[in-house]
Amino acid sequence: MSTISDLSSHHATIRAVLAAAGQIILGKDAQLKLALACLLARGHLLIEDLPGVGKTTLAHVLARLLGLEFQRIQFTSDMLPADIIGVSVFERTSGSFQFHPGPIFSQLILADEINRATPKAQSALLEAMEERQVTSEGITRPLPEPFFVIATQNPAHQIGTFALPESQLDRFLMRIELGYPDREAERALLAGADRRTLLAALPPMLQADELKQLQETAAAIHVSPALIEYVQAIAEYTRHGGPFVNGLSPRATLGLLAAARAWALLEGRPHVLPEDVQAVLPGVVAHRLQVGGAAGQVLGDAFAKAGGNAIGRHLIEAVPLP
Repeated sequence: MSTISDLSSHHATIRAVLAAAGQIILGKDAQLKLALACLLARGHLLIEDLPGVGKTTLAHVLARLLGLEFQRIQFTSDMLPADIIGVSVFERTSGSFQFHPGPIFSQLILADEINRATPKAQSALLEAMEERQVTSEGITRPLPEPFFVIATQNPAHQIGTFALPESQLDRFLMRIELGYPDREAERALLAGADRRTLLAALPPMLQADELKQLQETAAAIHVSPALIEYVQAIAEYTRHGGPFVNGLSPRATLGLLAAARAWALLEGRPHVLPEDVQAVLPGVVAHRLQVGGAAGQVLGDAFAKAGGNAIGRHLIEAVPLP
């Protein structure tokens, strides 16, 4: 069983994984770090951005480096829940129905372009993401361990997209954006080898049991009472003092602490600092909070212009440190 005493060796492993991922996903070190923190916190990740900026490649890189069994599900408008969960088929030889598992029975699921499927198809992921099991025809079947969902989402204004319900969004621990590469990273991308070729040559750097040890270490990172009060103050502001329609749920605050612990592990520390909470805060809260009212409309317009991290920055400025 992993303990905090293994922190230095775990930190070295994490740095090696991030360095290898950075050779494929160029110029996105912060996003890679957030994605890995999300998985170490046993959360699910939503990547929202324009097509072609590397969302799918990032999921492939993480699955490869972490040594996880990987399945990609292309979400489309005609998809049914059975296409994800599986279906029972009558077998003549046995004279009975046999369940044929769907692609959800894998350790890492890439739900590609998830918002191109209808809410009915999206709902097939709800039980899997929350309880790590699926129920079909009255029978509940456990999913492999570890189990992660990395979903990509195109911007809502694009043709053929369906909005993700709040219940679905709340099951993603983090939402991140990749954005365009900077000039230096794009030059290296254009001059370098094809990313698919590099990805195929990428060796696994962890096994499933080693990843589980990292998750256990992250969960054991110390959180002080003052830090817990800070997280409560953030939640209280969103529920009563801020311009939001609904505040953060208990699931969100638990996820925020778990993500902060994982970020502290990535930094090589055995305890969480307020800076760790602030580092993961935008990714944890932005997809959960909607502004409302007249004042909220003004802030909402400002948030839209400032980008996806604006809500997190607003909370950091509005809620004082303990």
